[in-house]
Amino acid sequence: MQNVTRLFDFPYYQLEKHNLQQSLVSKYDGQWVSTSTQEYINKANTISRGLLRLGVQPNDKIAVISLTNRTEWNIMDIGILQLGAQNVPVYPTISEEDYAYVLNHSEAKFCFVSCDEVYQKVKSVEDQIPSLEHVYSFDDISDCDSWEKVLELGADNSNQDEVEKLKDAVKADDLATLIYTSGTTGKPKGVMLSHNNLVSNALESSKRFPIEDGNTKALSFLPLCHVYERMLIYLYQYRGVTIYYAESLDKISDNLKETSPHVMTAVPRLLEKVYDKIYAKGTELSGIKKKLFFWAVNLGLKFEPYGKNGWWYETQLSIARKLIFSKWKEGLGGNLSLIASGSAALQPRLSRIFNAAEFGLMEGYGLSETSPVISVNDMRDGGFRIGTVGKPIDRTEVKIASDGEICIKGPQVMMGYYKDPEKTGEVMQDGYFLTGDIGEIDADGFLKITDRKKEMFKTSGGKYVAPQLLENRFKQSRFIEQIMVVGEGEKMPAALIQPDFDFLHQWASKNNITIPENSDIVQNEQVLARYQQEVDEANEKFAKWEKVKQFRLTPDIWSISEGHLTPTLKLRRKIVKEKYMTLYNDIYDRS
Repeated sequence: MQNVTRLFDFPYYQLEKHNLQQSLVSKYDGQWVSTSTQEYINKANTISRGLLRLGVQPNDKIAVISLTNRTEWNIMDIGILQLGAQNVPVYPTISEEDYAYVLNHSEAKFCFVSCDEVYQKVKSVEDQIPSLEHVYSFDDISDCDSWEKVLELGADNSNQDEVEKLKDAVKADDLATLIYTSGTTGKPKGVMLSHNNLVSNALESSKRFPIEDGNTKALSFLPLCHVYERMLIYLYQYRGVTIYYAESLDKISDNLKETSPHVMTAVPRLLEKVYDKIYAKGTELSGIKKKLFFWAVNLGLKFEPYGKNGWWYETQLSIARKLIFSKWKEGLGGNLSLIASGSAALQPRLSRIFNAAEFGLMEGYGLSETSPVISVNDMRDGGFRIGTVGKPIDRTEVKIASDGEICIKGPQVMMGYYKDPEKTGEVMQDGYFLTGDIGEIDADGFLKITDRKKEMFKTSGGKYVAPQLLENRFKQSRFIEQIMVVGEGEKMPAALIQPDFDFLHQWASKNNITIPENSDIVQNEQVLARYQQEVDEANEKFAKWEKVKQFRLTPDIWSISEGHLTPTLKLRRKIVKEKYMTLYNDIYDRS
């Protein structure tokens, strides 16, 4: 029996237990192309042999940078890891400066890129990276060698014995990968994760996944360079799940209909956008159809699990599911019954509405440093509670420090930050990893996250404000795309708001407000009055000192490329504040 202790054991375990004809499926030139478990292993071994012939040795670092998820990523991952070398995945959307930093800091020997866009970024900084010997591409690019060259190098299997020896030498506690955190401040940190960190996390998280082994399809689109999606890819392989790779964020809707997956992962921002789209379609209905739609939505927003709302509510819900929610499911492929949400706090209203519609939306919690899962909800056996991130997974100890900080001990906790013992020492104390998140554990063992320790601030009146709680409530407004609550050391909290410009322009048009540019719309008196209504409504449930007293609308879209957001769509608070310092000063009457 194949025992899984190292990351490259997963495909071999799959071969023994499930042997899928469709293990990994990617779309090329409009066609879905399947790779079987056996082909996956064969190609990974070919890559291992090719890399050996290129001079790759144990502990060499190989960077993989892909703009979209694709089968080649997995083949490279296993091919690299089998040699005792380390896979260094890099976010494709970071700046060229950060590319140079990560590739230099990791001392990457080779780099594999997905496409021309990524290649041009690497090429622009290649001369700054002395360790980098060569770049290969998955796509055909005129001035870059194809990864096929490495496969050709490995076609001769006469050195497979050497691959086997190196595989046998890899231990569970050996370094497997460096994950460079996108970081909301400063340079990215290289999180060192061992084989055991990720393997243990996949195996323990698997216990919370109510899916049918060997007969389930997943759609994957969150970046594989992000530890959350990567760990789940290993989990899927363990459970015999066929993995379809979405073409891009823009094509998720089409890909869901084409592949009809049972499971997918998501971040809250994506779920907010899906819900907003469904809601917008509902507003376009008329008559009885519109009434039924909003009756179902309002019912869904009151959802409590395990029939807690009583038989009358459950009777109505079953009607709403037949008449309305079944159409939502059809629109997302028809089979979707498990959505694992992570990376940021999920609004409880989304948890209610998606679970009312039987999408099985389960929120979890973790960090890159914890491989990543610490806790996750599970609908079975009473393991689901709205507004929490579930109970800790097995073998994970969660302790709440005196200041409310969540501290973790378990096999998933990282080896440390690469080449940075000082920063490692700051977050590791008495065997516990200090998460930097504030939370609490209720009497039944459910973990609740209340804010980021570093993001909480005090007003000049000495009152603490937790910005994420406010921001999550404000983002329920269809007028608000992004928001950052500010006010550290100031007399009151305030907010910088990026409007949802598409929705705002629609609203303006309906109200006969014609404004040509976004820069004009954010100064329009009628628009500002409408936003004041949204702010007043969102403020209602907060204490007097927490309420957002003033706001300013920003004229441009907050994006990863412009530095407002990290690749996982978290706010870079310092940068956002710097970009809008004029608006910030205006709020607090500074000239």
